[in-house]
Amino acid sequence: MIFSRWRKRRQERPSPDELLPPEGVALTLPIATVGVRVAAQITDVLITLIAAIALVVLLAMLDGTNPQTIFIIGTLIFFLIRTPYYILAELGWNGQTLGKRLMKIKVVSHDGGSLTAHSLVLRNLMKEAEVFLPATLLLTLDSASPVASIISLLWIGGGLLVPLMDRHRRRLGDMMAGTHVIHLPVPLLLKDLATETPVISKTRKKFIFLTHQLDHYGAYELQTLETLLRAQNAPPSNNAAKQRDATIEAIVERIRKKIGYADPVPYGDRLRFLKAFYNAQREHLEQRQLFGDRRENKHYAKDDQEA
Repeated sequence: MIFSRWRKRRQERPSPDELLPPEGVALTLPIATVGVRVAAQITDVLITLIAAIALVVLLAMLDGTNPQTIFIIGTLIFFLIRTPYYILAELGWNGQTLGKRLMKIKVVSHDGGSLTAHSLVLRNLMKEAEVFLPATLLLTLDSASPVASIISLLWIGGGLLVPLMDRHRRRLGDMMAGTHVIHLPVPLLLKDLATETPVISKTRKKFIFLTHQLDHYGAYELQTLETLLRAQNAPPSNNAAKQRDATIEAIVERIRKKIGYADPVPYGDRLRFLKAFYNAQREHLEQRQLFGDRRENKHYAKDDQEA
């Protein structure tokens, strides 16, 4: 009895790969595995370590250090390069470092909103406390202080176990910052819905969207909207029809509020509004891509007004 209730609650929980943005349309973005994240981390550590070694060698050539202080100075330089690198890279590349870009993963906000500078700074400062500082302490200790070495090992091991125990594979820094890491799926848009709509010219004249209104969304959200529109072709039952109408109404209102579309949308025009927005958004993204600006999702927005 207890087991069946637990299993039922577990089945009712949303998938960890499901991200619900403020617009209310769920996105399926697979959680990045621990192995891929470790590979990205190793890549970033090697990049920053090589930069630190190069500076230490330069200082040694300029007689700026000596064998007694070279390790301390090297550790300090590594810290001064490593910490800004992670923060500035994720701020500049919207949740990605060089290692993450190579591994096709990125940081996203756990609640589906936009990434904030506060969350990226916090998660990377916590990385220092979780891994790098204990690891540095472990390297500086000798056999005369085994207790401190054991504590450092337990601290690092505990920090590495946290993502394995969390269904979103979050470490402590992610939990505090409200973020998690996802794989970047390849966006795939199906056959343009515009070719299936004979009255598209009339709809476009009725619903006009400006460029700044189309800058809020990317290919992933467009693909989700496309799936929703295609699902309207299936004949629903009475209860399903009411639920579908409520969903359409909620999505229309969220999009209107998000893009600042002032005119109210009549009940009978809600589906046409979504189709017009879909076609305008798709055309806008394709034009941006022609100029080399590939906008994969809404998190690529440069202004975080919705944060």
